[in-house]
Amino acid sequence: MKYFFIAILATFLGLQESFAQEWKTDFSAAQKQAMAENKTIILVFQGSDWCAPCIKLEKEVWSTDTFKTYAKDHFIMVKADFPKRKKNALSDEQQEANNKLAEKYNNKGYFPYVVVLDKNAKVLGNTGYLKKSPSEYIEVLNAMIK
Repeated sequence: MKYFFIAILATFLGLQESFAQEWKTDFSAAQKQAMAENKTIILVFQGSDWCAPCIKLEKEVWSTDTFKTYAKDHFIMVKADFPKRKKNALSDEQQEANNKLAEKYNNKGYFPYVVVLDKNAKVLGNTGYLKKSPSEYIEVLNAMIK
């Protein structure tokens, strides 16, 4: 019986890992991976600790199993976070990298701002928070790719 519970726990942890979404913060590394895997880059500008629509997008789309499962095979996910609370502050290097990404891809400072890029970092389209299911949001992203 003890081994049965261990097997179930191991299976559960394995399933959790298979749904794990890997957010990149190094755009250059993300682009290299996108080129190697021929995937689209989804660059998300967010304020994780102050932007209500950003938090909703995280909860309603990014963190769902539906989106994670799809993204794993189709997208390279890059997060450019701009937290305001001191306890959530990024390293100086990461903040500078995010600032450079914002200068290039989000110079109007929209939050949340989702930029869809091809593997060569060419902008294919953009969006923000939309009151849509994860599947509908995937359709919006995919419409920009075609």
